Order: sequence, then C-alpha cells, then structure tokens
Amino acid sequence: MSDTTGQQTSQQPPQRPTPPGGGPKQPDRPASGILMGRPFGVPIYVTPSWFLIAALITWLFGNQLATVLPELGFTRYLVALSFAVAFYGSVLIHELAHTLVALRYRLGVRRIQLQFFGGVSEIEKEAETPGREFWLAFVGPLLSLVLGGICWLLMEQVELSSVPGVLLAGLTVANLVVAAFNLLPGLPLDGGRMLRAVVWGITGRPMSGTLAAAWTGRMLAIVVLFGLPAFSSARAGSQRSGGDALLDAALAAVLAVVIWNGAGNAVRNARLKEALPGLTVRGLTRRAVSVSADTPLAEALRQAREAQAGAVVVADGHGDPIALVKEAAVLQVPEHRRPWVAAGALARSLEPGLRLAADLDGEQLLAALRATPASEYLVEEADGTLYGVLSVADVERRLSAALSRR
Repeated sequence: MSDTTGQQTSQQPPQRPTPPGGGPKQPDRPASGILMGRPFGVPIYVTPSWFLIAALITWLFGNQLATVLPELGFTRYLVALSFAVAFYGSVLIHELAHTLVALRYRLGVRRIQLQFFGGVSEIEKEAETPGREFWLAFVGPLLSLVLGGICWLLMEQVELSSVPGVLLAGLTVANLVVAAFNLLPGLPLDGGRMLRAVVWGITGRPMSGTLAAAWTGRMLAIVVLFGLPAFSSARAGSQRSGGDALLDAALAAVLAVVIWNGAGNAVRNARLKEALPGLTVRGLTRRAVSVSADTPLAEALRQAREAQAGAVVVADGHGDPIALVKEAAVLQVPEHRRPWVAAGALARSLEPGLRLAADLDGEQLLAALRATPASEYLVEEADGTLYGVLSVADVERRLSAALSRR
C-alpha cells in the first residue's frame, strides 16, 4: 500500500464469437436465452438473437417459395418458418457432435447456445493432444456433411416441386454450406482448429498452431468481406436489386467482423493459457504490515513505507489478521484527512474465501478469485502464518501484459 498508486486496469479473459455452424469454444459468460433442454446433462439455450435470424430466414425463404410453389399463398411463410427451425435443428446436431466428443475426452461442456450466426458449444477445457483437438473440431462439419447426405437421399424419394421436396432441398444445401464454411482453415472456424491441431502436431507447440490458424482466419475475414458480395453480384447479374446488394454487403461485413475478432480472441486466449503457469501467488503477493483497527491511516501508511510493504492488514489484540485495508478506499481519502481516519474504517473483514494459500498458482488461483470476488486477499503459509496480501490489480496487470503480446 502506498500513497500514490498507478491506475488499476481490469481485463477479463476474452470471449470467442460464434461462427456459423459453431465449433468448440470456451467463453466465460453467463447463460442467456431460453432453456430448451439438457441432453447428456448439457443445457441448451436459444438466445434472443436467434429469433432475428429465424425471422430473416423465414422472410427470404418465403419469398423464394412464391416462385417455386405459388399455390401456397401466404402459407409459404409457415413453410419457411419450419425450414428455419429445421435448419437450426441441424445446427444443434452439429453442436451435439462437438459436445459428445468433448464429454468422451472428459473436457466438460458448460452449455450449448443457438444464436444469430449458428451455435456454440462452450467447452470448459482444451484438448490435451493435437489428435484430440483435430477430432473435436472435425466431428461437427462431419455431422453436417452426413445430414446433408441424408437430406439428399430423402429428397430423391419425394417430388421436388412439393413442400417436402423444397424443404429437403433447402436443408441439403444449408447443411453442405455449413460444413464447407466451417472447414475453411481459419480460426475461429472448425477448420481453423483443425489447422491449429496439424501445426501443433508438426511443431510440438500449441501457440504456433494458434498463430498460424489465427492469421489464416484474419485473411479469410478479408476474403469474406469483399468476396461474398462480389460472388453474389456475379451470380445474380442484372437481376440483383439494390436492396439485395445492401443485404449481402451487411451480412458479409458482420460475418467478417465475427471471424476477425474470433481469430484475435483465439490468440489472446492462447496467450492467457501460456501465461497461467507463471501466475503464482508467491510471485504476486505484496509484503504487508499489521496494525490495530484504531491506528490512524497516516501512521499505517508510514509503517508500510518503512517496511517497504504494499499492503496493510488489521490485526486483533493477539496479532491475528482480521481485516484487509482496501487500497481503493485509501486512495479516496485526502492526505490531510489521513491522520484522523482509522485504518479499520477502510478495511474489509476476512470473510470465508478471502484467505489464499501461498502455493496457489495458475488455474487454481483464478478459480479461487472467481469463487470470492474481492480487491485484496490475505495470503498465508501452510501453517497459517501471514505471507502478505494479494491485490487483484496486480493479477490483472500480469494478465494484461501477457494478452497484449503480439
């Protein structure tokens, strides 16, 4: 604890956007949307953004049905809505494939979310080997290819100009497009994770695989941004309206941003994982001085300066720590008021979870901080003696430095 402290920054582990069709991801965010069920014990949520894309699909597909099946009238929009639901059912099967493999490898799955650009399987841990990483990524597009093939076989058994024929034709194309798109070799797509696994297997370094797949993903984002509207324009020719061109450009821009940000987030997540082994309580803990609760703040800070300590602990009459003086509260007290403010008035009692073992590191340390959020924690040796105080600001600065590396 010092009289002047640098500005504190707060940076949480980044979250990965969702590519069309999904893929194994590991975002740390609260669940949102409507709970649809718990197959294999994994909750499935439909987010509000799904209803936007479902409405868009219903409108676009319904307009196409007006030329293919004009006798349907306005009923065509009910058929189009059933296509949107069936398509996202296919996306759900895609995600369940990732989930089942993740459960088979004991990686844990928090939830599956269906949202604007497809689905996401929130897998808790990364695969331990490049082979498992490859299979975990490949199984999703594989299932989409299988579904596309099944729909094609069923389509051969019905009249193509009928409602079942049109729905099966649409699902065949949709599943093949999802499979093909997700096989593109760039993060955050499944193909990018497959490329990462290949480079990881060749070099023996997961980070090399992540960097290769991330930069490929960024190049892919640029291709999508300019190539998708150009392809649509070339295919439609003079029949393409200005509204269609604007819609294609908007979807391409959104998709490109999702891919670009996903690639960057993949690198930051890898940097975070690489930094975790060096994240130790002993290496981050500040030396602390103990004072009584009625000690003036100015005196407590003087003792801390003399001891070259960065924190102040409030102790009882037996010398046992009972509270931690909050650095943020100290900074809010003007210097001329510090002789008249007791240190105990700015302290937080040592509740359960605010005592950390000095030997914690990596994932265990982050789990302990998430379990009981606070700005400071008391650090103790195995025998209960005081080791110091851990400030979350110091942990965040260490993580920020790791994440900012290029």
